[in-house]
Amino acid sequence: MRYANGPPLALASRPASSQGFLIFPLMKKRFFNRRMILMLLIVSLLLGGVFGYKAFINALITDIFDNLPEPVATITATEARELVWRPQLEAVGSFVAVQGADLTTEVSGIVQEILFDNGAQVQAGEVLLRLDSRTDVAQLRRLEAAARLADLERERARRLVRQNNISEAELQRRESEAEQAAAAVQEQKARIQQKTLTAPFSGQLGIRRVNVGQFLSAGDPVVSLQALNPIYLNFSLAERRLGEVAPGQPLGVRVDAFGDSFEGRVRAIEPAVRASTRTFEVQAIIPNPEQRLRPGMFGRVTLDVGEEATVVVVPQSAVSFNPYGDSVYVIQSGDGDELRVRQRFVRTGTRRGDLVVILEGLAPGERVATSGLLKLRNNAVVKINDDPDLQPGEELAPTPPNA
Repeated sequence: MRYANGPPLALASRPASSQGFLIFPLMKKRFFNRRMILMLLIVSLLLGGVFGYKAFINALITDIFDNLPEPVATITATEARELVWRPQLEAVGSFVAVQGADLTTEVSGIVQEILFDNGAQVQAGEVLLRLDSRTDVAQLRRLEAAARLADLERERARRLVRQNNISEAELQRRESEAEQAAAAVQEQKARIQQKTLTAPFSGQLGIRRVNVGQFLSAGDPVVSLQALNPIYLNFSLAERRLGEVAPGQPLGVRVDAFGDSFEGRVRAIEPAVRASTRTFEVQAIIPNPEQRLRPGMFGRVTLDVGEEATVVVVPQSAVSFNPYGDSVYVIQSGDGDELRVRQRFVRTGTRRGDLVVILEGLAPGERVATSGLLKLRNNAVVKINDDPDLQPGEELAPTPPNA
């Protein structure tokens, strides 16, 4: 119930002090609501300004990148060309001496005399070392004296047999004793000979491993002897190549130690194929008059097989070799003087030196990028650098060779 121009009846009927306590909370609540609304408005304006500024900056950056000029990649280039190419087999082999051995003595003894120099050239039969044999020589003298006595006894027995003074059996015993004495002498001479080490074949000695006065046991190494001219080269090929190799076939060997190539011929082919690797061994013989090639060195073998054929080649640096396929970047004309590259997948063949055969995907005369491939993409704009010092190699036999 209300009065015409006054507060509600419930409030009017209350004392003035009670009315003041009720009006104050209502006013406080209204003030708080207005303040919250004002704060929400201010926060909304701030957030809207931040997001608007960020959207403006993003739009500005996008516009800048959209209007940037297309980057130009600097590359080197060459033309795919034709070459007359003879198929080759390639392998890596190891050199082996035609004759080589670690020389040893057959018996034990004290080294009495060394008669060779380290690294010297020796001839077959040349004396290299002697062991102390004084005791053996004395024993030989005793055995020779016994052999002379046995000979005298045999001759005496022969005279007595002719005179019928002894039996034939006694003569046979004396002859057997004489033969045994002679055999003992030969055995002792052989034992003394075993204490003299001689070169079994002509060749070059290594570094001696013994000294005068040293005790040697039978079989202890004394020095290495290698026959170096000519020298063998052993290498392996896959079994599918068995019909392409024959004794007497010429081959070339490149030795990284010297950077030189040597010529030789196939000497022998192992008749059996290794079941574990499905390869067979080939042995070549290489003239080595200067003895530059040494056992244990390795050489890169190239063996011509088949007939000559014309093939398309490009430098290996022009090809991106990938598991999913090999590709090249072909240079094509764009707008005006602009040059662009197109990625093209190709099928590659044999590699030789700096070059690789392109079996499919590229025609002679087409230009391809030969460097800078990592920074290229399909349809990229390029600039060609013709500086000759920066051009990749295009040699069949580069120095040093490509691995």
